[in-house]
Amino acid sequence: MRKLILLTVLALGPTASWADNGLFYLGAGLGRHSVSDITVRFVTAPDLKDTSWKAYAGVRPLNWLAAEVDFIDLGSARITYDTDLGPSLPGTGYTDVKGYTWAAYVVGFLPIPLPVVDIFGKAGLAFSQFDVAFYSPGVGGAFSNSGTGLAWGVGVQAHISMFGARLEYEDLKIPNSSGAKVASVSVLLNF
Repeated sequence: MRKLILLTVLALGPTASWADNGLFYLGAGLGRHSVSDITVRFVTAPDLKDTSWKAYAGVRPLNWLAAEVDFIDLGSARITYDTDLGPSLPGTGYTDVKGYTWAAYVVGFLPIPLPVVDIFGKAGLAFSQFDVAFYSPGVGGAFSNSGTGLAWGVGVQAHISMFGARLEYEDLKIPNSSGAKVASVSVLLNF
């Protein structure tokens, strides 16, 4: 009798997990990211290494498969420098950069028999944009650069009823940079 109960629980565990998860989910959280070697046209921008925010939404039609869209704010940075070029052009200059990315993923969940824990991997495409402004006495300008690259991530999430929390790592291949590495923690709502 115990074996029959155990087999029933193991067989229905993923189904119970799917019922808890719901079909749709929304999430928001904080992340730590690192983007370096940013170049927009001929301007080399400062590295983006900061805490920022992210938001995501997904649909999970099957217990082991979902589609997800993420927005990640990559933050902003400024470097200033002395531009003393003699008595005719004294002063300081600066270079500003800010960035963001949209990513679309296919998410796969491991079929583990723990109804409140999900381990997942995701792969997709990321559309990213950097806005760069620079100024030096007598010269200034602003440029934008956008592009699409591959993106992937791994993580774990736990949920009870409609509420959950997620810990994940994402790697985004962003043109004209070293790419973004993002570690984040977020809360999610299933419905």
